[in-house]
Amino acid sequence: MWVAARACGTSEFGIVIRHILPNVLSPVIVLATLDMGKLILAISGLSFLGLGAQPPTPEWGAMLNDGRPYMQVAPQLMLYPGLAIMIVVLAFNLLGDGLRDALDPREIFKD
Repeated sequence: MWVAARACGTSEFGIVIRHILPNVLSPVIVLATLDMGKLILAISGLSFLGLGAQPPTPEWGAMLNDGRPYMQVAPQLMLYPGLAIMIVVLAFNLLGDGLRDALDPREIFKD
């Protein structure tokens, strides 16, 4: 596949470092930032169900579950952890979209 680089005597490691890694690095970074939102939602959901960290450890899902019985009296016990989850997931998604736009090699030459 990398016939020209191979014909010049480049080693397999050199081909990976010079040709493959720069093309793979930006999608991996973007995918990692976009998956952070999914990860936060999964951890919060498991913690809400009681399958996360044990009670002394503060987690947003556990905070939502602990505030559930008091929702009529003190709705802020569920509102603030829910808003925190929403804002952090939205921030990671916006960061991933921004990184995708910034690191896309096809967008460099478009005006």
